[in-house]
Amino acid sequence: MTTAADKPVWFITGCSTGFGRALARHTLSLGYPTVVTARNAAQVADIAADYPDLALVLALDVTVHAQVQAAVDAAQGRFGRIDVLVNNAGVGYFGSLEESDLEAVRAMFEINVWGLTQMTRAVLPGMRQRRSGTVVNLSSVGGLVAFPTLSFYNASKFAVEALSESLAQEVAPLGLKVLLVEPGPFRTDWAGRSAAEAPRTIPDYDATAGARTQMIRGYSGTQPGDPERAAAAIVQAVEADHPPLRLLLGEMALQTATAKLAAMQQEIAGWAAVSRGADYPASEC
Repeated sequence: MTTAADKPVWFITGCSTGFGRALARHTLSLGYPTVVTARNAAQVADIAADYPDLALVLALDVTVHAQVQAAVDAAQGRFGRIDVLVNNAGVGYFGSLEESDLEAVRAMFEINVWGLTQMTRAVLPGMRQRRSGTVVNLSSVGGLVAFPTLSFYNASKFAVEALSESLAQEVAPLGLKVLLVEPGPFRTDWAGRSAAEAPRTIPDYDATAGARTQMIRGYSGTQPGDPERAAAAIVQAVEADHPPLRLLLGEMALQTATAKLAAMQQEIAGWAAVSRGADYPASEC
């Protein structure tokens, strides 16, 4: 007979809204012990209300090292282990490179990159000891393709992609897995209250960064992506016999990534002779 003790233990950051909330609700509905975290624990108490034996609600700011370690210790103390870490906590930022407030940008990197890093470093020792576990990092199609007004947000997600790709190679021999989740537009708060905006505007960028910001703000709440279906897809990928390194979510993400790959292949091929010409000739090697 399968009991809760036999099921994977999930630890999810940023559960107050969006993907984190949907994923926590989904894993709990599957009977999986789940650590449900948010900076304000009161905002996620309702998720755990129907699952007192499965859910552990913790206050967690991923930018505070002491809170990160305390949360990991509490999770391991309650459930004995963490099988799946989901680094979901993150924020957005809109503004051209020149318009953006760099202090606000640094604050975003503290959450999107360094918070994710701290969480992963805190959980890896237990996973390494057991030679089992999966790290799920919420990236974005914006971690593969950059857009006007999202230069710094894209940079933070490109960093997550690089960290994850390298980590996957480092831990694969130890029996651990890494999954990058790359959503397109979904009905979360990302395009609304979760994204800050540059405090000044430069008219020269109205047609690029400015137009993109208006477009993103304008479709907030009507995006085609469904967070609940995304949650089911993430669990499916984690539990696959051969999970992907990257999981694109949504038609827009799929089309955008495919188009970039095709454009890159064409450009690389067109400049291949110049690329090769930068090496010493074979006769001189």
